[in-house]
Amino acid sequence: MKVLIAGGAGFIGSTIASACLDAGITPVVLDNLSTGRAEFVEDRIFYHGDIADRALVDRIFAEHPDIEAAVHCAALIVVPESVEHPLRYYRENVGKSVEFLDALVANGCGRFLFSSSAAIYQPGEDFAVDETSPVSATSPYAQTKAMMERVLEDASRAYPLRVISLRYFNPVGADPKMRTGLQLARPSHVLGKMIEAARTGSTFQLTGVDWPTRDGSGIRDYVHVWDLAQAHVEALRRFDAVVDGDGRRYEVINLGTGNGTTVRELLDAFNAVLGRPIPTVVAPRRPGDSAGTYTRSDRARRLLGWEPTLSLQDGIQHSLQWAELRDSVLGPDDELAAAGRVPRPR
Repeated sequence: MKVLIAGGAGFIGSTIASACLDAGITPVVLDNLSTGRAEFVEDRIFYHGDIADRALVDRIFAEHPDIEAAVHCAALIVVPESVEHPLRYYRENVGKSVEFLDALVANGCGRFLFSSSAAIYQPGEDFAVDETSPVSATSPYAQTKAMMERVLEDASRAYPLRVISLRYFNPVGADPKMRTGLQLARPSHVLGKMIEAARTGSTFQLTGVDWPTRDGSGIRDYVHVWDLAQAHVEALRRFDAVVDGDGRRYEVINLGTGNGTTVRELLDAFNAVLGRPIPTVVAPRRPGDSAGTYTRSDRARRLLGWEPTLSLQDGIQHSLQWAELRDSVLGPDDELAAAGRVPRPR
């Protein structure tokens, strides 16, 4: 099987590509390297360009007519940035995705895996959600994911297209083989901030401690990125069984562990794995923040035969391990990415 992975040079996309390779699935990567890294695709079939470049997408299918499915994980993902620059997020995550989808339909690609987000959910009283829970996005980033789900459901009714929308909870960790990991030297998410504090001696800011959770901090469902990648492999293998086209052309599936972990609990786990406490200070909520959710669904197990196998501690350990290797793989400066370091497409 050969699959097109849009955003396959990013953190999650490159991990999905690695899992596909390990499973005997050939990834064809399309990435504009705005946040992805050329180093992550040096040994892979790679096209440098934008998902909205119709001529490029047409060329990919002309050169790889045996592509059987597309995985779309090309998106901007920083919640506070989306609050500050909403038009950029709607352009990149919605407008360009519609153009990409149109090109896929025109090229006869009828299987589509979409990287969605649990950020679209309205939390229940216990913060647990399933695929039928109300959607109430609280940031422009989350709105872009909710909008694209509506676009995809409508498109699946109108065109020869079947869609599985995978709603990610909170990815942590790195490829256990250390082929790829978080590409940013200073990531904006909570575990990245903890690692930065551990490595630099800076103070970790525990943002938001007035949520109605058991300890006041936000609650999340931290799923290892390698488990997340394995779910994509299973979705590709079982695609036709999950959405058979006979009245079922669109499906949504939560990808999480089913365990709700507060940020304070994550901090305790991080300190335990690290072997020492990091300096911490309480700070106000960030723009676009929410209390958070965790999944109570077993749909992924029923439809994909998938369950997480790696623990939160594994995710922390692999994240720390990658942080030690990152500069030797990617260089110390984020500015070294992309420009001038683009491997030759194959």
